[in-house]
Amino acid sequence: MKKVSVQCRNVRLAYGKTEVLKDVNLDVEPGEFFALLGPSGSGKSTLLRLIAGFNRQQHGQVLVDGQDVGALPPWQRNIGMVFQNYALWPHMTVWDNVAFGLVERKASKAEIQKKVGAALELVGLGSYAQRRPNQLSGGQQQRVALARTIVIEPQVLLLDEPLSNLDKTLRVQMRQELLDMQRRLGLTTLFVTHDQEEAMTTADRMAVLDQGVVQQVGTPTTLYDYPVNTFVAGFVGTMNLLPGKVRARRSDTLTLDVEGVGELHFPTPADTPDADTLMVSFRPHSLRVDVADAAHDARYVWMPGTIEASEFLGEFTRYRVRVGSHSLAVDHPHHVGLSKFPVGGAVSLGLEPSQVRLFSA
Repeated sequence: MKKVSVQCRNVRLAYGKTEVLKDVNLDVEPGEFFALLGPSGSGKSTLLRLIAGFNRQQHGQVLVDGQDVGALPPWQRNIGMVFQNYALWPHMTVWDNVAFGLVERKASKAEIQKKVGAALELVGLGSYAQRRPNQLSGGQQQRVALARTIVIEPQVLLLDEPLSNLDKTLRVQMRQELLDMQRRLGLTTLFVTHDQEEAMTTADRMAVLDQGVVQQVGTPTTLYDYPVNTFVAGFVGTMNLLPGKVRARRSDTLTLDVEGVGELHFPTPADTPDADTLMVSFRPHSLRVDVADAAHDARYVWMPGTIEASEFLGEFTRYRVRVGSHSLAVDHPHHVGLSKFPVGGAVSLGLEPSQVRLFSA
């Protein structure tokens, strides 16, 4: 099957005066597994349905394999979509559900037999053909929905939060199965989710949307390590933010005054915003936590703090630490025999300057 690209060019869509998508530009590469990530109401599902043809933009283009499909109805786009609720016919067997699209296309009996059998084997349901949807688990129903979609050999596969109805253990299993199947078929796939973990573990690249605007596009690693703004920083993973007033700018050192903390000195990044107040952002794992009177490693920027709470999460303990008027998340690696820092105890937090990102406040 030929791998195709999907492109959105200056796509705008509004319902009345409410703008849902605002000048969306995306380039999905042939055969790519691409995630659309964002909170509820960000426009990600609207964009997916627009690509499928269920919504129509007021401005811009949707291109599949370089061809503008904006004027085509859904059934002429050769795009398959799996919905959040699977939308299986309850009165039909698994076989008939999967065969439905081929029957509608008036495929021959021999072709239906061959393709439905192959699709069910691909999703591991070859022996479930005569069961009905209510006799299947949630994960099996999702596989039927996938088989029904891929059996028509679409150019593009669209997945609208297909794992949200499953429990956590099954979600982990199914997202890996989804990715394995996508790799075998080479299908260009767009996957909508509000779950950052799902996006980061499956996507080749992803786009983060907020209020109908694409905030950033890139690999999961790029968005995690180099977010372009505080929204992306806070949405892709956990991010600490400290506001600081700029007290001095030198060629090699930036001095910030953080309320309740005092002056902090950082090497001046090349991309430091030209603003009087900056947000210092850093991940919980980039902080080192030590007892208050410990000798300080000069490679770190140190801040005094007080333990407010702790959660033991197995591989690490996540502390909430009060620093001045701010509460920070700190991840401290765990190993056998390690004692926890007590709630109410005074500590020192060491921040590695290379892990800091600075944004305009």
